Amino acid sequence: MAETRIGLIGYGKIAEDQHVPAIAGNPDFTLAAVASRHAHPDLGVPIFHDAAEMLRGVELDAVAICTPPGPRHAITRFCLESGLHVMMEKPPCLTLGEVADLAACAKTEGRSLFATWHSRFNDTVERAAAITRAEGIATMDIQWLEDVDKWHPGQDWIWERGGFGVFDPGINALSIATLLCPEPLLVRKSDLRMEKRGHQPEGVVLQLATGGVEQGIGARFEWRYRGTEQWTIDLTTKVGTRLALSKGGAVLRVDDGPEQLASSGEYPGLYARFAELIATGESEVDVEPLRVVADALLAGEKVSA
Repeated sequence: MAETRIGLIGYGKIAEDQHVPAIAGNPDFTLAAVASRHAHPDLGVPIFHDAAEMLRGVELDAVAICTPPGPRHAITRFCLESGLHVMMEKPPCLTLGEVADLAACAKTEGRSLFATWHSRFNDTVERAAAITRAEGIATMDIQWLEDVDKWHPGQDWIWERGGFGVFDPGINALSIATLLCPEPLLVRKSDLRMEKRGHQPEGVVLQLATGGVEQGIGARFEWRYRGTEQWTIDLTTKVGTRLALSKGGAVLRVDDGPEQLASSGEYPGLYARFAELIATGESEVDVEPLRVVADALLAGEKVSA
């Protein structure tokens, strides 16, 4: 495959820390431009104000969209209709309908669309999923506890419409959980503790079900956590195997065995998969994590601290 000229749209911490190094380390891609309305380091490529200006100013084959989710549908559709392959950061859009529209657009335009879930791209997660697909799930406990002021300092958009609140990190856990579950993950109860502005939750407790199992499956997401941060999924299969995923899926323990570490980073895996999709003319658009978030909000009950 010829080297793919890719542009980044949106340049924040994730783009700087993850996308730029992953592109640099993948011989299938070369970073050709960046569109950003905010400060950025000297990357040695042209910098544009927005996607439209970037597409007028430089030849591209693909883009990675790293903006907040609110404007992502419009930007992605514009890029697809301009003949580009598109990778979208998570969560892909505000609504399931927007994602469906983009998947249809990608098919019409003959372009590859990749709705990414980076936490799935630890090979430890795939090892765990191979076990649960064979054995089913009997119990599962998700604990995703972190401090928003550490990861998103001063970023008020996360509390506004389309910001997702604690589901911004929590959807990473759900992306792993929906991969682990051989059958759909169902929301039975959803307690939402809302941030002071009232638009998005800062803490969530879910009771879940899957495969006819109605007890012992749940999740806690917390974005005002001041203790030791935690990103864990502990489960037992229907035949009794115990699996413990920690550090966001990067570490796996099976029963009392040794810790297994992921062999490579998440974002290099994302770009390797994006290269495969472009080469084969395929798209990959899984909405299950977003569907669970939508169900949690629809079924949710607001609770006090």
